[in-house]
Amino acid sequence: MSMESTQSKACCNLPAIVGKGYQEKGEYITADGLKTYFTGSKDAKRGILVIYDIFGFFPQTLQGADILAHSDKERPYQVFMPDFFEGEPADISWYPPDNKDKEHKLGAFFKTKAAPPRTLEKIPKIVKELSEKHGVETWAILGYCWGGKIVNLSSMQGTPFKAAAACHPAMVAAADAPGVTIPYIMLPSKDESKDEVAAWEKGLKVPHQVEWFPDQIHGWMAARGDLEDDKVRKGYERGYKLVLDFFHKHMDSASKL
Repeated sequence: MSMESTQSKACCNLPAIVGKGYQEKGEYITADGLKTYFTGSKDAKRGILVIYDIFGFFPQTLQGADILAHSDKERPYQVFMPDFFEGEPADISWYPPDNKDKEHKLGAFFKTKAAPPRTLEKIPKIVKELSEKHGVETWAILGYCWGGKIVNLSSMQGTPFKAAAACHPAMVAAADAPGVTIPYIMLPSKDESKDEVAAWEKGLKVPHQVEWFPDQIHGWMAARGDLEDDKVRKGYERGYKLVLDFFHKHMDSASKL
């Protein structure tokens, strides 16, 4: 059961969602040796680290980063998306894994490039470097699909983040919930397991929000979102508004501590 209102309260004006041919507003920098998409006001003191899905830098995901950075002029963010797969993401044609070849390729990718420990160990160094170089004082973290698992595991004791968001998360596990120490919003799609999400939510001990999108597929806020479809575009917009609402509320609270 959600602990927050389902209505968006963000004082923001999301830009028009582009279905095809999106031109990103940011630039590419280097963070701890990784190519990193950077967007937002360079004067902002709040940052969001985005953990993309297994398909890497997709136009829908880059557009999402720009939405987070530029929608609210009164509460801007610097947004960073590192290329943890170093130019070799999964091929989107592997999904859905509806034959043995696709299953094998996805399985091999998750065991190698997408193994969570490989990414988790890099995050503290990236956050430290970006804080020092870009003046970010307060951090949130957002992840899609596979990135949602990374977000959960990055939200434990000692985390540098003040709020977390997972959109259509993969590998949801009840055992991960009790260790979460920061406010958390999860946006599951129709393809996530209701039982797994319910068990995970039951184990949380922090302020949180679980907002289902039963009319959206897994991946609608990132690489698999068909933004030419009006229903998907509206769900995409609503999802980003919910994430911004949540970050605004809990980043504001963290700043006052």
